[in-house]
Amino acid sequence: MEQVIASRKSEDSDLSIRWSGRVSLTPRILAVNIFALALLAGGFFYLDSYRTRLIDARLQQASREARLIAQALMATRMSDEEVLVTRLAKQTGTRIRTFDPAGVQRHDSRALGVANFRLRDPDKDPMGQAIGRFLDAGIDTVVGADRAPLYREQPRRQGYRWPDVRRAFQTHEAPASLWRAPDRSPVITAAAPLGARGTLLTTVNARDITSVVRAERWRLSVVLAIVALVSILLSLFLARTIIRPLRRLARAAVRVRLGRAREVVVPRLPSRRDEIGMLARALSDMSQALRARIDATEAFAADVTHELKNPLASLRSAVEGLGMVKDPALQAQLLDIVRADVLRLDRLITDISDASRLDAQLSRAKFEALDLSAMLSAIVAAWEARGLPGGVRLRLDLPGGAPLIVAGEGSRLARVFENLIDNAVSFSPRDATVSVGASRSDGVITVRVEDEGPGVPPESREAIFRRFHSVRPEGEAFGQHSGLGLAIARTIVEGHAGTIHVESREDRVSGARFVVRLPAAEGNGEPIEP
Repeated sequence: MEQVIASRKSEDSDLSIRWSGRVSLTPRILAVNIFALALLAGGFFYLDSYRTRLIDARLQQASREARLIAQALMATRMSDEEVLVTRLAKQTGTRIRTFDPAGVQRHDSRALGVANFRLRDPDKDPMGQAIGRFLDAGIDTVVGADRAPLYREQPRRQGYRWPDVRRAFQTHEAPASLWRAPDRSPVITAAAPLGARGTLLTTVNARDITSVVRAERWRLSVVLAIVALVSILLSLFLARTIIRPLRRLARAAVRVRLGRAREVVVPRLPSRRDEIGMLARALSDMSQALRARIDATEAFAADVTHELKNPLASLRSAVEGLGMVKDPALQAQLLDIVRADVLRLDRLITDISDASRLDAQLSRAKFEALDLSAMLSAIVAAWEARGLPGGVRLRLDLPGGAPLIVAGEGSRLARVFENLIDNAVSFSPRDATVSVGASRSDGVITVRVEDEGPGVPPESREAIFRRFHSVRPEGEAFGQHSGLGLAIARTIVEGHAGTIHVESREDRVSGARFVVRLPAAEGNGEPIEP
């Protein structure tokens, strides 16, 4: 189990973009959705290309109409030209003008009473038209649209000042041009040759193109406004459902950091099944674990103080007695008490130091593959070599075949079994047998240590694993044990993802059975992460 420490640099590179970490979630959510709306707003600019295609089509149409009207005029007598110009102007809705070869205007449909071409004065238009022209100008500026030249009338006797008339006379083609009326609506002119009669010029104010484009922009604006409103409301709803619980969790975490962990109730958000709910429950569990750790630390400090006072009080009484007692026998007895208390303090401080550092040491430990069969055999052999008190015997019961492999730290697990065997030997009567056995089943390795002592009452089977809880057998000298052995054993076992508990023996023989269960591991000899 190796501790992994994530650096600030790696967290920043993995979890956030540099600039985004400085912006609150609400504007970021709104910005993302508004960006999508901006893409939809690009439809306004698409309408500019749509208008361009409409104008190109109308230019081609105007060129064809000019050529057809010119052919119709050339097919009639010169004396009938005025009547035909009037009739064609009414039918086509265009202003028709004819020029002689010298460029002098001969006929004009508007002068003949066909008033189908009239440019609007923008100063006399209503407010809506002014707003429309302003929007047209703004969009044209943004998209960089080409601006057509302003339409201006030319003198009647200088027809060749019209570019289309000049080109039609010179090239015998039917050119068309786009102009801009004062109200920004398009004006389309087209010319066609009349042979020896001169040239024809048609003019139309295509306000319908502007109307179509503005109508489409209005529809798109309505859709965009509705979508924008819905998107903003959904963004605010999304931001509220995300940010409000995050702020509650952040405030609770700040209060925990300020040392108010006992007062803080971190919301668990049980109704949420998303990542925020998982985060809330993880923070709640973390705060509860922190509260339990703080309580355990305070209780441990109080227990340490209490446990240290007893030998210190005894040591002080013995030292004070040495100054007053003159009898050598009594002085020797007091010195024995001093030595015993010093040894007791040394043992107690050592166990307290081990217990206090155990969690941190386990978090940094590098686990390896361990064979519990070999470990238990070595421990039992060492006990037998040292000799057991009161004629107590050790019996080892191990399965044959495959080794019992677990992932762990050898010295720590060996201490667990040493403590359990020491506890069983100390409670065993004379000539009793302490049994140590191990087995494997369903991926779990179970180690049992059984004695023939008085056993553990059911109501005390959990208390004996608490720190400084010590119930010693009769006849044992006071202070031989610190009451931390079983607590240290449980901490080590749980640090190895295992469990430890005490129960009665199944064979109905008096005594206790301590059971340790550890997850099995593969025996490949490589370091194993639990």
